[in-house]
Amino acid sequence: MTITPQEIVERCLELSRADGTLVLVEESSSANLRWANNGLTTNGLMRERSVTVVATVGAGTGVAAGVVGRSAVGPDDLEPLVRAAERAARDNGPAEDAQPLVPGAAAADFADPPTETSPSVFGAAAPALGDAFGRAEADGRLLYGYVEHEVRTTYLGSSTGLRLRHEQPAGSFGMTGKSGGASAWVGRAARDLADVDVTALDAELTQRLRWGSRTVEVPAGRYDTVLPPTCVADLMIFAYWSMGARDAHDGRSPYSRPGQGTRVGETLSTRPVTLWSDPGAPGIECAPFVLARSSDDVQSVFDNGLPAGRTEWLRDGRLDALIQTRHTAGLTDLAATPVVGNVGLTVDGAQGTTQDLVAGVERGLLLTSLWYIRPVDPMTMLLTGLTRDGVYLVEHGEVVGAVTNFRFNESPLSLLDRFTAAGATAPAYSREWGEYFPRAAMPPLRVPDFNMSTVSQAS
Repeated sequence: MTITPQEIVERCLELSRADGTLVLVEESSSANLRWANNGLTTNGLMRERSVTVVATVGAGTGVAAGVVGRSAVGPDDLEPLVRAAERAARDNGPAEDAQPLVPGAAAADFADPPTETSPSVFGAAAPALGDAFGRAEADGRLLYGYVEHEVRTTYLGSSTGLRLRHEQPAGSFGMTGKSGGASAWVGRAARDLADVDVTALDAELTQRLRWGSRTVEVPAGRYDTVLPPTCVADLMIFAYWSMGARDAHDGRSPYSRPGQGTRVGETLSTRPVTLWSDPGAPGIECAPFVLARSSDDVQSVFDNGLPAGRTEWLRDGRLDALIQTRHTAGLTDLAATPVVGNVGLTVDGAQGTTQDLVAGVERGLLLTSLWYIRPVDPMTMLLTGLTRDGVYLVEHGEVVGAVTNFRFNESPLSLLDRFTAAGATAPAYSREWGEYFPRAAMPPLRVPDFNMSTVSQAS
């Protein structure tokens, strides 16, 4: 017997004996292609279902919550799932983040079925890949990569009458090329893979491999460095993820005011930068309300269904907001600004491309991707990581060859106050974090003294 997501929501709410109940049902459908040595190797089509039940018991400041999730749930699994959530709530102590469940009504699209993807999403990408394989074979290059498209449809229902639905398509394309001893990578994210220009990406990859045919030895040090949008995303996504108001309020982050409290209202960059999230941003749309399957310092199950709108975390260089639940908003005496599933950076007046920034460099470096990024000092947001698949020497505005990989040590917040030029903001796929957080829009940046601390032993 099959059961729809909406029927799961209603049945779980009917079964519940808790004081309050939330039900989240997620249906996902994904298709993928993988290739190596200039030929397709595997493909797949997957479907998944998960159900999370949140039961609350008690009243006032003594409310406790129990959260239980299961995958591959059928009709006979619903009552045991609800009872398990109720037992967990009774066994837990009062929840620190307890708040009244968000009230509401049924959205117009709640009755719509989940959307599914299919192999047809590769209708444009697959033939273009075939053409790229032919060109690579003729030129003695090898191509490796992976492309995936997924649609996640989430249904949220509550005992307060809330009925919401969100459909999240997400596609990602990553391709590595090898020629001789050179390697290079390109990647893109898009809601619709028809928006990914495989031919243009292959041309970009080919150009980078040509640059890599000549190698130049340079030492570690500080270099005038151009970071394309993907590298800026690698760093700024981490800066966004670190914006939890609770950590800042408790003195555990670079957004903490010395002594106590947060730095909201303080200038963090003298440049006209705005770091923002917006559920309606074209091309990187995401859920316009909270969907939380667990509670932590930046999200709360009690906030499920709470509207999430455009938030400017940094506005003209000033810290304007931090990621807040309703609970942490009460602690910090600031507005509740929920975490949003995308992030963007804009620089007022900035125009042009990565290539335009390169043209202004007398002698420096062009990066293409970063990886293995880890925190060194959380209080200054000092990060370390490695360059990967293409670091290029720039002389007199032209790329003249490839150099070794480096370990870098940099703080995203420091970079926002040190860059000397920026380009236009464009969709950016982070190589380090894109698998988990594909929706970003970033400008290229030129940093006059980017710290390449050591030559990477992986070179």
